[in-house]
Amino acid sequence: MRSVSVVGANMIRFGKNPKTLEEMGQEVVVGLLKDLNVDREKIDAVFGANVFGGHLPTQRVLKEIGMTGIPVFNVENACASGATAYHQAYQAIAHGIYDVALVIGVEKLTSLGGGALPIPPNEIEGNHGIVMPGVYAMRAQRYLHDFNATSEDLALVSVKNRANGALNPYAQFQKPVTVEEVMSSRLIADPFTLLQCSANNGDGAAAVLVCATDRAKEFSDVSIKTEASVITSGLFKGGYRDLTWAEITYRAVNEAYQQANVKPEQIDMVEMHDAFTIAEVLYYEAMGFCEHGKGVEFLRDGKSQIDGQVAVNPSGGLISRGHPLGATGVAQIAETFWQLTCQAGKRQVKNPQYALTHVTGGGISGVDNGACGVHIFSAV
Repeated sequence: MRSVSVVGANMIRFGKNPKTLEEMGQEVVVGLLKDLNVDREKIDAVFGANVFGGHLPTQRVLKEIGMTGIPVFNVENACASGATAYHQAYQAIAHGIYDVALVIGVEKLTSLGGGALPIPPNEIEGNHGIVMPGVYAMRAQRYLHDFNATSEDLALVSVKNRANGALNPYAQFQKPVTVEEVMSSRLIADPFTLLQCSANNGDGAAAVLVCATDRAKEFSDVSIKTEASVITSGLFKGGYRDLTWAEITYRAVNEAYQQANVKPEQIDMVEMHDAFTIAEVLYYEAMGFCEHGKGVEFLRDGKSQIDGQVAVNPSGGLISRGHPLGATGVAQIAETFWQLTCQAGKRQVKNPQYALTHVTGGGISGVDNGACGVHIFSAV
């Protein structure tokens, strides 16, 4: 297998955007190719991630900018769609099928009119109220009960990520908040208040250019190398599930560590799926940054700050950057590219060498998460 690198990234600010899905996608693609001075004829294939955009969203993005007649792959894997699109591009280049690929993530959630995301009619648990805020609220309540933590502890995730997002010009929410503001915001699902939940009402798009590492210098003076690329799915369990343990994340991350031949202590930064505050705490533990039950202590001690043991969500994460589903995984890789090439501005992590991206996708009855995507990248 060949080594695979990211040589460029682009995205637009997440949030409510008056442009169409196609226009947002075109903006990031044209901007990326212009920044790199790359002729579109050099792109061998395009992998596009989207969840609620209807049929052939990637072809609809590309047709108005003259990128037709090439292999185009549309990817839907719930919130893990962007990570899955990157994984497919990585595999195709690593195995020599293509040399250069474009990965796009685009989503226009405001077109749904607000409210909860649609639930399939045959999804038993979801239609009986076991939707994502409820699932994660149960996880939080169990965690608080078992590990001597408080709701105010969980609020520290929002405080940290909103502070990071205030430094990120691409973030949907760019205002810092206090613990008091988090706790006094509207109750969503006990113990979560509004500011402890990622928003599902934003639009966004991101794109990265990927190629075989031996061709990276043709496109850019800076690049990052893909050390691991993992996609997995959740295990079905009809009985008891430990709500305080992120099993699918643990499996995916450890497979990625083995691929990359790195240990948790070598990871300098992580862009992780903080859909709700408790999720980030659980993932500290599943990723091996601290012991099970010690996630809140890790958070309290500032070890997940930009200047901490491992910088977690320097972009602001889903809670601050926003979560337009299909764009999220690609946006995480874009942030990683900027961080590892020291182009992240005020939110720059000091001298990062290894970075990890992590996203989980949806939930179906009896399964922890439908999908999980993990990537590890290194600075060149």
